[in-house]
Amino acid sequence: MRPGRRRLQRGVVVVPSAFTLGNLFLGFWAIVAASRGQFDTAAWLIVVAAAVDMVDGRIARFTSTGSEFGAQLDSLVDAISFGVAPAIIFYYLFLIDGVWSWTVGFIYVAAVIMRLARFNVEQAGSAKANFHGLPSPTAGMTVATFYPFSQTDFYLNYLSQLPWETLTTGLLLMLSALMMSHVLYPVVPRFDLRTLRGRSTLGLAVVSTFLAFTIPSLFFFPASILYITFGLFRSVLFGFAERLPDRDPLIDVDETEESERELDYESIEPLPRLRRTSPEERT
Repeated sequence: MRPGRRRLQRGVVVVPSAFTLGNLFLGFWAIVAASRGQFDTAAWLIVVAAAVDMVDGRIARFTSTGSEFGAQLDSLVDAISFGVAPAIIFYYLFLIDGVWSWTVGFIYVAAVIMRLARFNVEQAGSAKANFHGLPSPTAGMTVATFYPFSQTDFYLNYLSQLPWETLTTGLLLMLSALMMSHVLYPVVPRFDLRTLRGRSTLGLAVVSTFLAFTIPSLFFFPASILYITFGLFRSVLFGFAERLPDRDPLIDVDETEESERELDYESIEPLPRLRRTSPEERT
């Protein structure tokens, strides 16, 4: 390793953990806000925590400062921010009046923790092409952002008459099952302007970012439901584990890299040596 690279790693090794602790701060703050009835604030805190969670892993891989400690710390923090905090929001909104209804929240938290444990065993520390089961940040954002969505005019005019206490309980149980399932959910792909898929992905990211900042209450919950539905539809269309492709769908492969051709130099025979001829022999 070059000295410059070593100094860089020493200088930034604390950065991923700092982002992870920032995620914990936001998750704990969301729990406090929910306990005070500030559900809108709690929801957006979880959304920001999900963004921070995405950044810390990318920083660790970019700077080559990932470690077993960082992976375990990240999972513990995610259990708070995307497990306990959304469950607390849901409890105060829908479950507080029931005697044993809080067990639905417990099932969700248990699913998040088991999902994170499986992630550490299967995928932690490596670039991923798909998530094995619904990612816990997506599940947490789905639960948390329902409340802001329920305050929009669209919801009040067209959807408020539905039995949402039953539907949201079913949604929480479905999210728990999907986190434990074998359904593959895609990660955000690379932006590659040289391909149509890469340009389409970049365009979708730009539009999504614009909508997230302009109409967040109308964007995040429907977008999360759309992502969840896409994973289910793709799994039904292509099958589950029995019909997965030969290449491991959990391992990320850089399509822009060209594989190097290996040469077997021992099998190459030397060219015959040319004998120089004298002038007398040429005549």
